[in-house]
This record gives sequence, structure tokens and C-alpha cells, in this order.
Amino acid sequence: MKINYQAELEKVLCQISAENTPPKLLLHACCAPCSSYVLEYLTEYFDITVYFYNPNITDAAEYKKRAEELSRLISLMPHKNSIGLIICDHSPECFYDITRGLEKLPEGSVRCFGCYKQRLDATARYMKDHVGDYDYFATTLTVSPHKNAAKLNELGAELADEYGVKYLPSDFKKREGYKRSIELSREYSLYRQDFCGCEFSRDYKYGNS
Repeated sequence: MKINYQAELEKVLCQISAENTPPKLLLHACCAPCSSYVLEYLTEYFDITVYFYNPNITDAAEYKKRAEELSRLISLMPHKNSIGLIICDHSPECFYDITRGLEKLPEGSVRCFGCYKQRLDATARYMKDHVGDYDYFATTLTVSPHKNAAKLNELGAELADEYGVKYLPSDFKKREGYKRSIELSREYSLYRQDFCGCEFSRDYKYGNS
């Protein structure tokens, strides 16, 4: 049965709204444009720590540029609750390890699923290693129409069970989230890349997504 992950998210947010203190969310983020709407939406409910871990961004200059844009966005945008930022070291060798032999596969294939899992796994492990610092983990990746939200949520739930942490389900492209991310990108003059991040995705143009 197909799951409505936006509806699942709204159930959690409804419960949170009744609490006096905002819970703490560890939010994996891939870039500033995808983060813009998600941060605008979730800061109403959570204290957020943005976790920038993306070894799939194999070019060091690109990695630095996206991290800096994310930092700039957070410094500029208003937020009801706190927003912090963790920028992980650039480590493309981790990505190459999991994609060896899969280089010729198209975008949206098992190569991408492995990349999803690598990034979500790192986020879930970080949460487990910092017991008590966070109540949920999530990812901004589901805001993109080019990402498989069902697979991302499936992996998030599996990793939550594996590490004994809570995953926040989402399909942020719903409620015109992707459209809003484009509007916010224009508002803040954000750099919007036209490829996912890895060198294999450069031949698949996302149209500044």
C-alpha cells in the first residue's frame, strides 16, 4: 500500500504542537535550495541542527560552495526556533567505495539508493552517538522531485530501527514545497546547482534543482 508520508509527517507535527518545548531535530541537508523550504516549514516545530554530509559531492570546490551557501541561508532566513549547522569534512572516497562498478547506471538507480543510504546512515549514527542531543532525524532530500521519497523514507525507518533512534517521515515536495524552495532560492539569491553532486550525475541535468 502506498504511504502518504506528508500525512505521516503532519501527524507527528500535530503531536509536537501540544508540547511546551520544541523537540530537537537532526536534519540531513544536501544544499541550500532544498533546505530553504524545509527549514521555513520545520522551524515552527523544532530546534534544528542541519547536518551537511554529502560525500557524493565529489568536487571539493562544489562541496565548499554548497556548504557556504547553506551557512549563508541559515544566517539570513528568519526562524522561530534555533537552527545550527554541522559541516562534515569532504570525503568523496566514501562515495566511490559504495559506487564502484555502478558508475554506468542511470540516475535514480540502485547507485542512487546506495548514496541515499550512506547519507542517512551517517546522520542516524551521529544521532545515536550523541544520545540525548536529538529527538528525531530527517533529510531534506524528499523535497526534490528527482529523488525517490518512498525509498528515502523506507531507508530512514530501517536505520531508525537499526540504531534505536526516531526518524521523521516526510515528502517535502508536497504542499508545493518544491515550488516554494524555488521561490526562496530567488528571494535569497541562492546558488542552485544543475546536477545532484557526483560526477556520474553531471550528464543528467536537473534543470537547476
